[in-house]
Amino acid sequence: MRILVVCLFAGIFVVAYDYSFAQTKNVIIQGKVTTENNLAADLASVILLSAADSSILKSGICNNLGLFKFTAIVPGNYLVLASKIGYNQALSGPYKVTGSSFSDISIKLIHSIPQLKEVSVTAQRSYIEVKPGKVVLNVQNSIIAEGNSVFDILRQAPGVHVDNQGDISIIGRQNALVTIDGKLTNLTGENLTSYLQSLQSGTVQQIELITNPSSKYDAASAGIINIISKKGTNIGTNGTITVGGGYGNYYKANTDLVFNSRTNKFNIFGNYNYSSGQTFHTYENNRIINYNGITSDYNNDYYTTQKKYNNNFKFGTDYYISAKHTLGVMVYGTIANSYFVKTNHLKIANNGTPDSTIITNSNLNRNFSDITYDINYNGILDKSGKTLSADVLYNNNNRSSTEYITNNFYNAQGGIYRQPLSLQNLSPSDIHIWVTKIDYVNPISKSSKLEAGIKYSRVKSDNNLVFGPLVNGQYLSDPKFSNNFIYTENINSAYVNYTNTMGKLNVVAGLRAEQTNANGSSLNLRPIVNKSYLNFFPQVQLVYQYDKKNEFTLSFNRGIQRPLYTDLNPFLYYADLYDYRAGNPSLLPAYSNSIQLSHSYNKALITTLYAQITSGFYGFNDFQQNDSTKVNISTTQNFGTYSVYGLKFFAPVDITNWWSAGFLMDASYQRIKAYAVNGNLNKGTQYIELSTNQKFNISNTIAAEVVGRYESPTFYGINQFKANYNVDVGISKQLFSKKASLKLSVSDIFNTRRDRAYSNYQNLNMSIVDKIETRVIRLNFTYRFGKTTIKSIKHQTANEDEQKRSGD
Repeated sequence: MRILVVCLFAGIFVVAYDYSFAQTKNVIIQGKVTTENNLAADLASVILLSAADSSILKSGICNNLGLFKFTAIVPGNYLVLASKIGYNQALSGPYKVTGSSFSDISIKLIHSIPQLKEVSVTAQRSYIEVKPGKVVLNVQNSIIAEGNSVFDILRQAPGVHVDNQGDISIIGRQNALVTIDGKLTNLTGENLTSYLQSLQSGTVQQIELITNPSSKYDAASAGIINIISKKGTNIGTNGTITVGGGYGNYYKANTDLVFNSRTNKFNIFGNYNYSSGQTFHTYENNRIINYNGITSDYNNDYYTTQKKYNNNFKFGTDYYISAKHTLGVMVYGTIANSYFVKTNHLKIANNGTPDSTIITNSNLNRNFSDITYDINYNGILDKSGKTLSADVLYNNNNRSSTEYITNNFYNAQGGIYRQPLSLQNLSPSDIHIWVTKIDYVNPISKSSKLEAGIKYSRVKSDNNLVFGPLVNGQYLSDPKFSNNFIYTENINSAYVNYTNTMGKLNVVAGLRAEQTNANGSSLNLRPIVNKSYLNFFPQVQLVYQYDKKNEFTLSFNRGIQRPLYTDLNPFLYYADLYDYRAGNPSLLPAYSNSIQLSHSYNKALITTLYAQITSGFYGFNDFQQNDSTKVNISTTQNFGTYSVYGLKFFAPVDITNWWSAGFLMDASYQRIKAYAVNGNLNKGTQYIELSTNQKFNISNTIAAEVVGRYESPTFYGINQFKANYNVDVGISKQLFSKKASLKLSVSDIFNTRRDRAYSNYQNLNMSIVDKIETRVIRLNFTYRFGKTTIKSIKHQTANEDEQKRSGD
């Protein structure tokens, strides 16, 4: 069956590749955009609209000469809409295309407050857009994404790997950096998972998966996942209400409100989401231990249910001081409450003979709040286009976690052989984050610009652990486990970027410097973190426009992956009497060098060769097993080097006028080589991911979507993973003159998604099966209210998204 699935996907990719070449036509629409003084309007946004209904068909950016071009145009009537910050928008056309190209279109922009005639615009972007260096998920265009949390969307997304511990990766399996509207969340581990689970699709416009970030981003070696919130730019008041529910093994419910009210001076925006539900998690762990001639089998069966209640909100306003200067304030965050009921059965056998069973039951209450306050400024300084932006941010993250555990002990005959052991586990944390940054852009000439910026960030994390047994009706604190750990980290960074276009060649060269000071102190344990280091991170990107249809991109960057706060915490966390998790205050950052070579054909077919080598690699749980006591401790350490060499291919295909599809393949060779102190592991493996997104426009108001994904067996860390695959489906119906929609979806319809792995390294012989609730049916109703025609349109293009992330 597995071979059949792989062959089927491979066949689809070959057909898609051949078909997409056959569908292209050499009919173009091109022209030039100038300002009122006849200067080239470089970097102006240009949008191709259908003359029939003003729906968006294509978008692009003018080059340094103000020239634009749309290729592969089919016969029809078209409008061209041009815009640039500080200028009136200009609408040109209609142009009737019958088979000949239009090459003399001239559009002039007038410097003024936008006063464009009302135009109704309907976005027609596909769910997945692949570009050199990044993948864009247009969340609002997916039936399957509707009603899901961002965590679930990422788990279903092509090119993203999310394991059942909440680790999220887009390059290999190293944790990616997660940002919201270009701002770091500074959340890690369980806190990041809780936040992403509380963030619903109704409040998100796009998700960017950036594998080649420029120097103005934090130097993330494992890529960046940037979540772009909904924020209207329309004059007037409008919004969206979503109400939905679902069922898997347990119920789910969600409701979203997104609103925006804009005048010439103010833009007031916000969103609120409430979601609740229950889910489950099963985990089977089997360890075989050989010691003194005895083979012991420690078999864990873990089952937990989680009830969660999430409140997610964002409120803010932008004040337009003038046409060129904007001051904004925001407050956003999450308040979440979760209740876990856990059951763990540990069965112990020696030489195949049952010995004993330990049944552990626990109840865990966890409350989590993460609130951010933000003040920002954006301004155009002069007529040449110099811009300045500044951002000041404060974040407070607070978590309380209270767990009470009872262990019951039974012999092989089922009799009680010792008294129950009751334990208390309290692990509160409090994190404070301060961030300030300033960015400056100077267009040196029509073909070049200089960007520079500085950033200051400070984090203080206060973690407590109170753990101990119940003795004579009172819980005592066990000094072996109980502790307090305070960690502070200060990062001072600066960057400079230079961009220049020379004929067909565009060059972007940047350098980022980050100086880090870290200090960690523990009241009860000896390890202390005291580190200070300075790193430089170069980035270069060359884009060569070979001809009208072929574009080549070569890029290089260097990045860093800093340890999670929880990885540095020296606490010894209790899982059961024979399984623990420990932090490592001696853990050092990992450094990566990455290179990519991409080819784009007709702005549609993207082929990318890539390579990344990471030193000081630590992106997995290592295990330290004591064969005598049978205790197994999972921890994180700088294990060795990790190398990835791969090929990605993406093909969007319009199979018919009602059936479109996207096909993505990622094939790589990965090698992990351990440092001598960690053993003699030196193992290479292949990895293939195949995914497809199929969209069916059944009628003007009914559409369906099917998403399939396959991950091949692979080796990572010290674990050999089995194949993983799933299929998601959905159907939608538009109502009330397309102001509302009803969407029905089923994720993982065959319930096949789970992690299965085994390890046989040094003295560890272990297998796992890890399964969370993935098959869920959801029904969502969405209604859009307010002004649907617009006077001031700001269409997001690739360049504008980059400006948004940097605060321009």
